[in-house]
Amino acid sequence: MSNELISSIRDDFYNRLSGCNDLHELNELRIAFLGRNGAIAVQMQKMAGLSHEDKKGFGKAINELKEMVSGRLTAKHLVFEKEELARKLKVEEIDISLPSRHSSLGKQHLINKVIDDLIDIFAILGFQYVDGPEIESDWHNFTALNIPPTHPARQSHDTFYLDEHTGASTGVNGTTDNHNASDSKIGGKLVLRTHTSNVQIRHMLKTKPPHYIISIGRVYRSDYDQTHAPMFHQIECLCIDKDVSMANMKWCIQTFLQMFFEIDNLPLRFRSSYFPFTEPSAEVDMQCDRSNKSNIKLGTGNDWLEILGCGMVHRNVLQNVGLSIDEYRGFAFGCGIERLAMLKYNISDLRNFFEGDLRWLRYYGQ
Repeated sequence: MSNELISSIRDDFYNRLSGCNDLHELNELRIAFLGRNGAIAVQMQKMAGLSHEDKKGFGKAINELKEMVSGRLTAKHLVFEKEELARKLKVEEIDISLPSRHSSLGKQHLINKVIDDLIDIFAILGFQYVDGPEIESDWHNFTALNIPPTHPARQSHDTFYLDEHTGASTGVNGTTDNHNASDSKIGGKLVLRTHTSNVQIRHMLKTKPPHYIISIGRVYRSDYDQTHAPMFHQIECLCIDKDVSMANMKWCIQTFLQMFFEIDNLPLRFRSSYFPFTEPSAEVDMQCDRSNKSNIKLGTGNDWLEILGCGMVHRNVLQNVGLSIDEYRGFAFGCGIERLAMLKYNISDLRNFFEGDLRWLRYYGQ
């Protein structure tokens, strides 16, 4: 009796399986045979009333039937899935022979290109690139650099001041630098740095000499016209060691400018000048030809063009960072990166660097 019943269920399953046309009908068949109230579950519930001997034979037969039904349903399910995938691929077919949409590649901004070139040049000369915060304490930005309180650069019409400063300064990435924050002299106002010399001060406070570094980054001054902007980029070079002279400084500046402007013989002129943080100080001029106002030629002609300021680091600056003026000396120089770019690539208006004109960016982009 049990064998005939199982054969009947098997035959019924085969007949209904052959009539399934999609996944929905197959799922209904699964419920009808393998569900909680399905044909096989109903028969398994009847085992409780069978004798021990009958249970063994019937249990084996019904489990084999269950495994067969489950296996056939799974195999059929895979068939339907493949058919459905093939149907979707045919309906949703994409013509890959169509031409792609045109998308133009971007270019590196000229300022970033010049910065990369400068880092490479000074790496060859043995100088390491270091960075620091753009929001700075009054002490790091002015006092440590021997800039007195009465200096015009410290007036509000020249410098962007922030809220009152209590000791810690905020870096570009939002972190807080508490270096020497316990020293009351570092308290005071917060400023947007007016030069990257603050990086040199921080580097000298944290590390021991010798120092061969360059600092490059954004600086801020309250000024805006054809040759000035409230935000621009600056590079400064610092060398501190036990046996450094102005001759070393002149060689370094000469080599740097010749490499950057790619002029083997670039005549320079050093004029005496004044900076609070260097003594003696000098302005550096390059020989040029200005006969054609739209195209200044460097390295030739009868004119001179100022390019940077330089000098031997002032003894007060060395003392402010804890260095012995009897043991160490050094030089520093710096200039605006936009000015270097304008001269090398013949750009007349500084504001073009920041206005975002796509035509200008495509032309000067690297």
